Amino acid sequence: MAHAENEVSINRSANDVYAFLANGLNNTLWRPAVKTVALASGEAGNQGAVYSQTMAGPGGRTIAGDYEITAAQPGKRLDFQVIAGPARPTGSFTLNDNDGGTTVRFTLDLQPKGFMKLMGSMITKTMEVEVGQLGQLKSVLEAQSA
Repeated sequence: MAHAENEVSINRSANDVYAFLANGLNNTLWRPAVKTVALASGEAGNQGAVYSQTMAGPGGRTIAGDYEITAAQPGKRLDFQVIAGPARPTGSFTLNDNDGGTTVRFTLDLQPKGFMKLMGSMITKTMEVEVGQLGQLKSVLEAQSA
């Protein structure tokens, strides 16, 4: 199984961080690979909501990266499953109060199947880049007025 995780402390409340993450339309603000995103179905930020994403892929082409929110616990945890595209990891954001701010842990897991098993190290590296973007999330959220 491919796995990647990262953690960062953000000087915002857990509810503020959660609200930002749960609104998938914010993905373009902190994840450079996301080119477009739209709410495809469900209620924004709630379990069952599906977001349609177009992402930068290899060689400059775009790939689908649609995902569904699989668990939503405001101020605590947000889980998702990628449902379109070449790789379909599961992920979670876990939030913990930390001295007036919030510690955010972002994890991604993928069980490669078929030919993807041969690309394990490349998949892990891509996932590490993705979770590494928590620093950008921190910058965006801390620049916003509370």
